[in-house]
Amino acid sequence: MELRPLGRTGLKIAPLVFGGNVFGWTADEKTSFALLSRFFEAGFNTVDTADVYSSWAPGNSGGESEVIIGKWLKSGAVARDKAIVVTKVGSDLGEGRKGLSQKWIMQAVEDSLKRLQTDYIDLYLSHWPDASVPYEETLAAHTKLKEQGKVRAVGGSNLDATQLQASLDAATANGLQRYDVLQPEYNLYDRSSFDGPLRDLCVAEHVGVITYFSLAKGFLSGKYRSDADLGKSARGGGVKEYLNPRGMRILSALDAVSERHSARQAEVALAWAMARPGVTAPIASATTLDQMDSLVRAASLKLAPEDMAALDKASA
Repeated sequence: MELRPLGRTGLKIAPLVFGGNVFGWTADEKTSFALLSRFFEAGFNTVDTADVYSSWAPGNSGGESEVIIGKWLKSGAVARDKAIVVTKVGSDLGEGRKGLSQKWIMQAVEDSLKRLQTDYIDLYLSHWPDASVPYEETLAAHTKLKEQGKVRAVGGSNLDATQLQASLDAATANGLQRYDVLQPEYNLYDRSSFDGPLRDLCVAEHVGVITYFSLAKGFLSGKYRSDADLGKSARGGGVKEYLNPRGMRILSALDAVSERHSARQAEVALAWAMARPGVTAPIASATTLDQMDSLVRAASLKLAPEDMAALDKASA
């Protein structure tokens, strides 16, 4: 499988990243291990998580996903240097544990390293913008972590073009490590926040891009087409916003392209994201081996120009 350079990080990643938000939530430890092993055996090399995953599940407090990944790494299923682990800092873990202050980042990274049972994180992301902390302070913390060898590369998530530019300017002005990777929300339905100025900036500055909600919370799998379908999974409640004429138009285009390629709608939606300008790799989750095998197939699906045009038009 051809690996793609992730911006200026020096890391090379497969064209699809496994989303670890399901670990400890809709995928228990045993299932998570099986999914991770299948993904890496297929030639992929990157898993994405965050310190806050999966705090929203009943009985969880955050860190559950990192713990499962750590146990899997420790099991020897894959050599540590063959796995690229992405995690994030900044989300609210309760009791004041949140944000992008240098003090919290230096503490949070130690917590993540402990849960992941590793001595370094390949890519450490600031999860959300924090207006209460200057970029210089946050980037100074990331710079220190890189110098200490605790992280290999750093980036930001959920930044708009103005915020990303401000962070790049702060890094340059202060001789600090810049954000070399961006993780934005992006899929066939949610295009407006990345397409345009933000994408142009990432391309111009050689910032790697790994997109989240690449299947629009599962909507682009095609299994949610009415309110009656929302109970099909634990994530169904988040899909209701897509059940509108534009959403149906996108599903119709996905159906047509899927039929031409004898592929699933989710595979086509991911192939579209992989082929979009500025995108290094989309992130997608799976909770069954059947879904995982579908993700694997998506990476080798090549859409024709007319397929891309039809999907672009339907989602415009």
